[in-house]
Amino acid sequence: MKKIKLLYFLIPAIFMFSCNNKENDFDASGSFEAVETILSAEANGQILQLNVEEGQQLEAGQKVGFIDSTQLAINKMQLRQNEKAILSGRPQIQIQTESLKRQLDNAVLDRNRTEKLVKGGVASQKQLDDINSKVAALQAQIKAQKSSLETTTENLTQQGNTVGVQLKGIEDQLNKSMIVNPIKGTVLTKYAEQYEMAVIGKPLYKIANLETLDLRAYITGTQLPQIKIGQQVKVRIDEGEKKYKEYQGTIAWISDKSEFSPKTIPTKDERANLVYAIKVRVKNDGYLKIGMYGEVLWSK
Repeated sequence: MKKIKLLYFLIPAIFMFSCNNKENDFDASGSFEAVETILSAEANGQILQLNVEEGQQLEAGQKVGFIDSTQLAINKMQLRQNEKAILSGRPQIQIQTESLKRQLDNAVLDRNRTEKLVKGGVASQKQLDDINSKVAALQAQIKAQKSSLETTTENLTQQGNTVGVQLKGIEDQLNKSMIVNPIKGTVLTKYAEQYEMAVIGKPLYKIANLETLDLRAYITGTQLPQIKIGQQVKVRIDEGEKKYKEYQGTIAWISDKSEFSPKTIPTKDERANLVYAIKVRVKNDGYLKIGMYGEVLWSK
């Protein structure tokens, strides 16, 4: 009779234990993570504005502040003046050779008239030869002057181009003085404040897109043949005592190398020394957080 009563009390306990054990069963577990980007300063100077707060949503390409660029702006104005002065010194070839061209035109007219006079016996051949020599001399003089002026123009143009390259460098530095958010996401950590001094490479804030998170979980070698990239799985997180909130997930990555089992992450087989990391991509409804524990289920 005592054995019957004992069995009567043990049956519900065994049933409850089996239910709880089934509820806690999972194929893999891990923690949620996101691609975190640390935005660093690209210029030196005082941070005059930084409109960023932790938890703030930012869009890609959004301007969130700027670093003092007064000296860069002054350098830019100086270079522009230098470029203008250099280019204004280029000779005007057409105007500076105009006088010689007129002399050449007159000499050609004299030559034509002299040729007619020589044919008529009025002028001598020597006079024609002298005029031909004058025409040739003027042509050579114009060619030499034009070549010299073109060389001067080319040299000044090259000097102006050098200043132009320096201006592009200043423009690039001015653009980097603007703090522009690179990706859409949520600000996780703010490292700098307004009016602090910034140097190139100094972290300003950390941002991550939390619309989709990856659950980095670990599986054993025996589980490896059961999954593939693109496979749909269930992901669940704790929701109160003995309750779970489920999500639809997609296996996005499977490591091709094994590693030692992380001490903080339980696996399907606790005896396994080597495991493989996987990433399960889950759309975030706002309840998923970076570092939160989660479980993966795909077995039927």
